[in-house]
Amino acid sequence: MESTHKTYFDSMPCFVSVQDRDLRIVDANKRFHDEFGDVDGRFCYQVYKQRPEQCEDCPVVRTFRDGNPHRSEQLVRTLDGREVSVIVYTTPIRDDNGDITRVMEMSTDITEIKQLQHQLRDSQERYRMLFEEVPCFISIQDRDLRIVEANRLHREAFGTYYGCQCYKVYKHREKECSPCVVRSTFEDQAVHHHEEVVTKRDGDRMNVMVTTAPVRDADGNVNSVIEMSTDITQIRQLQSKLSSVGMIISTISHDLKGLLNGMDGGIYLVNTGLKKDDQERTAQGWEMVLRNVDRIRSTVLDILYYAKDRDPDWEETRTRAIVDEVFDLMQSKAVDHNIEFTREYVTADGHFEADARALRSMLVNLVDNSFDACRLDRKKESHNVSITATGKPDAVEFRIADNGIGMTRDVREKAFTLFFSSKGSGGTGLGLFIANKIAQSHGGSITLESEPDVGTTFVVMIPRKRLAVTTDPAGEDGAPEAGLNL
Repeated sequence: MESTHKTYFDSMPCFVSVQDRDLRIVDANKRFHDEFGDVDGRFCYQVYKQRPEQCEDCPVVRTFRDGNPHRSEQLVRTLDGREVSVIVYTTPIRDDNGDITRVMEMSTDITEIKQLQHQLRDSQERYRMLFEEVPCFISIQDRDLRIVEANRLHREAFGTYYGCQCYKVYKHREKECSPCVVRSTFEDQAVHHHEEVVTKRDGDRMNVMVTTAPVRDADGNVNSVIEMSTDITQIRQLQSKLSSVGMIISTISHDLKGLLNGMDGGIYLVNTGLKKDDQERTAQGWEMVLRNVDRIRSTVLDILYYAKDRDPDWEETRTRAIVDEVFDLMQSKAVDHNIEFTREYVTADGHFEADARALRSMLVNLVDNSFDACRLDRKKESHNVSITATGKPDAVEFRIADNGIGMTRDVREKAFTLFFSSKGSGGTGLGLFIANKIAQSHGGSITLESEPDVGTTFVVMIPRKRLAVTTDPAGEDGAPEAGLNL
C-alpha cells in the first residue's frame, strides 16, 4: 500500500514537497526532483528561490501557524535557470494527536497562463493607448444611442459624459438625427459613412466625416457601435473657397442682369433726352443709371467681403442716416409681403467712424433675413420687423427684431456659417456670413437671440472709434489719435 501511495505521489502533475517546521524539505515527488534536484535536507527557499533567508510571505509558515490551507502565487527558479510561475497550495499533515508535524506544498506550473495574461495586458494597454491617442473623435454607443465610452480627444472637444445621447452631445438636439449612421449600423450590421456638422463644447462648428462599425460580443451579437469622426473643416473651407466663385456667379447673375437692363433703360432715357433737349427725361434717366450703379456697387462689395479681407472705407457716419437709408430701401419690400416695418431711435443721435456702405449692406442683409423669417411663417396672422438704433458711450447698437419662424439651437449655431441657409433652395448662405464679417471688420460683433415660433433678434455692436493705425503726437491738438474703446 505504501508503494502505491508513493506511485501516486510521484505521478502527480505538479511539484509536491513535504516540509517540517524549519522549512526543510523532507520529501518530494519525482517531478520536483527532476526540476529542482536532490533535496538533501535543504530549506525550501534555498531550493525554490536560491536565496539565503526565508521568504517574507510563506504559505507553509502560515499553515503551521493557523492550521489552515493557504494559496499564493510565486516565481521560482529551476536547476537550468528557468523562471517558472507557480500557484502554491499548502495543507497541514497531522499526527495521531492532531498536531501539525509537516506541511505538504503543491505547486502547479502556470507559466504559460501568466505569459498569456501579460500578453493580454500588453495588448489591452496598446489598444487603450491607440483608442485614447488616435487623432480623431471616437465614441462607443449602445442601442439607445447613449455614449458608453469615448477617447480623450472626444472628451476634450465635446465635454462628453457617459450615458448621454450622442445627438445631445454633438448637435444639442432633443431628437435623434435623420439619417443616423449609428442606427443604420445597428440595423444592418454594416459599416456606414456620413458627413456631419457638429458643435464643440466651446461653441465652434466643425465639419466631420463619420464612420461607424459594429462591435460584437463573444457570441457574435452586435450590442454596441463604434463611431469615428475625422475633422475635415479645413478641407471643406478650402473646397468652399474653390467653389465660391461659381456659386456667387450663379447666385447674383439674375440680379446683375436686371440691374444692367435697368442701366440700359436709364442710358436710353439720357441719350434721347439729350437729343430732344428734354431735361426732365435726361434727369429721370440719369437717376436710373445712378441708382443701378449704386446697387451693382453694393453687390460687388458683398462679394469682396466674402472673397478677401478688405479694410473698411472709414468715414464719419450718422446713426440716423444709416437707419433711414436702410428703412427707405426695404420699405417697399415690407409692403409687398404685408409686413409692418418700423424704425426707432433710442437716446440722442451721434456720429461714429464706419464704412457707411458696408454697414448699410450688413443691416440690409439682416433685415432681409427677418423679412424671410416672417414670410415663411404660416402660424401668425400678422408680422412685424423693427430696426432700432441706440447710442451708447463707446458704441452704437443696432437691433433688428422680428416675430417670424425663429430658430432652433441647432440652426442658431450654424446661422453665420458660410453657405448655410435654412431657406432650402431659396437662400444662398452668403447674407448672414457677410453681415457677420462686416461687423467683425469694424471691431464689432453680431449676437443672435431666437426661439422657434417666437421670433429672432439680431444685436449688432459697432464701436464709435476705430483702432488707430498710426498716432501723431504732434497733430493739430497735440494729442494722440483716439483708439478703439469697446
